[in-house]
Amino acid sequence: MNVLIILEDFVNDESMVLPIVRAMMTAIGKPKAKVTVCKNPCLRGHAEALRWEKIQEIMQRYGGMTDLFLVCVDRDGNDDRRAKLDGLEKRAQEFLAENYQSPKKFIGENAWQELEVWVLAGCSDLPKNWNWSDIRAERKSKKGYFVQFAEQRSLLTARCQGRGILAEEAANRYDRIRKLCPEDIGNLETNIQVWLVNNY
Repeated sequence: MNVLIILEDFVNDESMVLPIVRAMMTAIGKPKAKVTVCKNPCLRGHAEALRWEKIQEIMQRYGGMTDLFLVCVDRDGNDDRRAKLDGLEKRAQEFLAENYQSPKKFIGENAWQELEVWVLAGCSDLPKNWNWSDIRAERKSKKGYFVQFAEQRSLLTARCQGRGILAEEAANRYDRIRKLCPEDIGNLETNIQVWLVNNY
């Protein structure tokens, strides 16, 4: 199975999302799934990642070799982001059904409130005075929490402020991420499982 992740900023986000999605695929019984990140076209921001023309271009380019397309973007406190993803999913699924005979799936998910929170969820050494509900609700959780934590771990000068290092650690505790992020990681995993049960 080939999985292609579409991100709003692959330069910073790839090192976080890739190990977590790989851990997710292992958890749902697909440890040999080939998970990659879309780098061409290079999307710039959530507006491009949610634009139908860009998504269509990606599906046309990679549809023949991809079984599962995942769009992962920040929620950024935007209550309408889910509705936008739902509309994109519907349109993309229709496109895939019209153009390919083999079962293919397009799923979109928005991280509450930023993708960095998925990484924090898998870290067991967060400051004791941090409240998880506050982290999840914070619109600028990257600046408010992730950067502080990376600094505490002396990773701010590492590549991408230590995102990859921390994400690899976090992915080893995938069960913890799923438990602490039910609205996004849990939802994404469930949607993938439902599709797998019906098609594989």
